[in-house]
Amino acid sequence: MTIFAGEGLVCIRGERTVFAGLDFALGPGGALVLVGPNGSGKSSLLRLMAGLLRPAAGALTWGGAAVAEDPEGHNGRLHYVGHLDAVKPVLSVTENLLFWARLRGQGAAAPDRVAAALATLGIGHLADLPGRFLSAGQKRRVNLARILAAPADLWLLDEPTTALDRASIAVLEGAIAAHRAGGGRVVVSTHADIALDGAAALDLADFTLRPEQVFAGIAGTGAEAEP
Repeated sequence: MTIFAGEGLVCIRGERTVFAGLDFALGPGGALVLVGPNGSGKSSLLRLMAGLLRPAAGALTWGGAAVAEDPEGHNGRLHYVGHLDAVKPVLSVTENLLFWARLRGQGAAAPDRVAAALATLGIGHLADLPGRFLSAGQKRRVNLARILAAPADLWLLDEPTTALDRASIAVLEGAIAAHRAGGGRVVVSTHADIALDGAAALDLADFTLRPEQVFAGIAGTGAEAEP
């Protein structure tokens, strides 16, 4: 069984140690929910998992191999949905999603996959509408549709329910459940209630440094905390 894991992760942003000594493991079909107060590092951890940030210490591995040794391969196995909606205002909804699907190697299958993704998210009627005319909730659903328009093993979702109504959240829950049933895995940061059966919770507050640690360094991580 292939495991996506982190061991002894340390994240430093702007000379501040956000978290340290963080471990996780996520197998096929697994779900991990990131919790903790604002500033505890939920978004930073997702960016580390996506390869957009490098840990100050520790390692990320996929099937025992270091993610850092094959960043392109790791990028090809994940979808990352951050706070900002990646919707070009001058392109139609379909054109936006075709760009992402073809970038992910869907080729001739891209139009059918895009149409199916729009139908799943309930926004098929917006297919020809330029991005600049979309509401915040519609942009969020378009952004989520791209994770359905091209397959990827790992979904990294940062506050995916932002601007969604209850019905849209239920659709997202169903999409995540189907993804996991097929062996996919998901990591979610959210302040809203979202149904993820059997998900493990990772509280980032458990890895925040106490004041005395900031100056004394982190025993066993191999990295000193910056002042």
